[in-house]
Amino acid sequence: MTRRWAPLIAVYLSVYLAAAQHDRKGLYPSVYRIKRGTHWLISPTFQRSVGDVSLLFEILLAGMQIHSAGHTMLIPDEELASLRSVKELEVICEDILPKKLSDIRRLAAKLAERRRPLRWLDFERTVLTLVYSAQTLARVSNQYQRVVWTDIVMKLVMAIENDLKIS
Repeated sequence: MTRRWAPLIAVYLSVYLAAAQHDRKGLYPSVYRIKRGTHWLISPTFQRSVGDVSLLFEILLAGMQIHSAGHTMLIPDEELASLRSVKELEVICEDILPKKLSDIRRLAAKLAERRRPLRWLDFERTVLTLVYSAQTLARVSNQYQRVVWTDIVMKLVMAIENDLKIS
């Protein structure tokens, strides 16, 4: 009797594991590409406590800029920029966040399809992607590009709002 169920269980487990892996890599695939010798930060996160959330808010209020050219992050306040915990935020902003319009559109489409809450890692990255998109919208001068980036910003805001409603 167990011989009959063994292949079925093996197939079920392999499908289940493949689906779990696909869902994990779905939103931010660049997390799983090791860059700049950051092998110790396979899936970095910035917010581990309430203090980190307050620090991120303070960094954003200080005028943090995320630029696509050269994948750089700039924090005007030198004291905040010199903190050790900001290194993880740099890795997230420079290596993990999508910078191309097509990648951000793909992310927004996947977020619109979700019916369950985001993991806190994905929520953090989605908020930072929204910050990058809003900053890009502010820099764009072409009218068509402004319409496209405005649409992206609105979709990301709606995705975050929907996630907060689900939670």
